Amino acid sequence: MSLRSYSIVSGFFIQDHLDADPALIGAVPPRFGLIDDSDDRWSNLCQKIQRMNGADDQTSYKLFIFGRHGEGFHNVGEAKYGTKAWDDYWSKLNGDGELIWGPDPKLTSLGEEQARIVNQEWRNESKYGLSVPHSRYCSPLTRATKTCLLTFDGLPTSANHPVVIVENCREEYGEHTCDKRNSRTWVSTHFPEFVFEEDFTEGDELWTANERETHLQVTIRAQSVLDMIFNTDDNDVISITAHGGIINGFLTAMGRKRYALPTGGVLPVVVKSTLQ
Repeated sequence: MSLRSYSIVSGFFIQDHLDADPALIGAVPPRFGLIDDSDDRWSNLCQKIQRMNGADDQTSYKLFIFGRHGEGFHNVGEAKYGTKAWDDYWSKLNGDGELIWGPDPKLTSLGEEQARIVNQEWRNESKYGLSVPHSRYCSPLTRATKTCLLTFDGLPTSANHPVVIVENCREEYGEHTCDKRNSRTWVSTHFPEFVFEEDFTEGDELWTANERETHLQVTIRAQSVLDMIFNTDDNDVISITAHGGIINGFLTAMGRKRYALPTGGVLPVVVKSTLQ
């Protein structure tokens, strides 16, 4: 199979600027950050992508809409103790007697509300040509699957295009109990609307208690997801609901610096794939 390289085509979203500040832009900017504010804005964008895809056989383009999960109980735990104490000690426990964050924590009520805010923006933009993508992928971790469910709740979707749970869309794993997933059976019982990628294992075979995945390893994992999508998925618009760490892995694989997307945030990017 041919090797692919990835880059971001800038100029479509306010987040594309190299000096874009997520703290100023916010989690869910109007139009998800799309610069074009015309009534035909999303149709315009899709038509531009289609034209770019007709240019040559060596390059292809897709719009990726990344969604970070809403606030989870592990986020509350890290805020409570500070990042250093969290990384050094608390993250390796399942909780502190007040909060439970491991394994595989749930969304807080605020996290659920953050996902509903995203849902409302999808509803708003549906009036201007944005429809739910046929291709939706999601991390297997509960905070992501619940966010994905709430994000698209009540929006027109096709039963022929369910959300696909992909192991490699999960967060950086190892050491932190919040990043250890539940079993396949548990996920399928609680989220029966979703389907699993081929060969998804029953148990978590990746997480270990004594070693944390590195940023380089996360980037390699993210690139494998990009390869899978560009090699097998013919759709031009892709939704991925995941986590801050793996989203930054995707960005690094695209040659872009890290972006501190807030919990419940949405980051759209137009991605160019070039066959080597």
